[in-house]
Amino acid sequence: MPTKQIICRNTIQGMQAGIIFGYVGQIDGIVRRIKQEYGHPMKVIATGGFARMIARESVTIDKVDHFLTLSGLQVLYERNEEKHRERNPQA
Repeated sequence: MPTKQIICRNTIQGMQAGIIFGYVGQIDGIVRRIKQEYGHPMKVIATGGFARMIARESVTIDKVDHFLTLSGLQVLYERNEEKHRERNPQA
C-alpha cells in the first residue's frame, strides 16, 4: 500500500509518494483545465489498472469503472447487431 504522506522517511516510500502524487497532480490539473475550457459540468470516470489508487487521492475523479471500455464495446456490438438484423432478416 503506498504512503498517504508526501513527506516520507525512506527512499522507497518517497518514490511511491512521488509517483502517486505526481500522477494525481497531473490528472487533476488536466481535468480542471478541461472543465474550465468546456464550461459545463461533467463526471470524471477513471479506468485502468491504477485507477482506484489514483482516484483515492484525486479531487476531480468522480467514479472508477474498470469495465468502461468493455461496456462501451458491448453497446457498439449490440447496436451494430440490431442494424445488421434489420438489413438482413435471414441472417
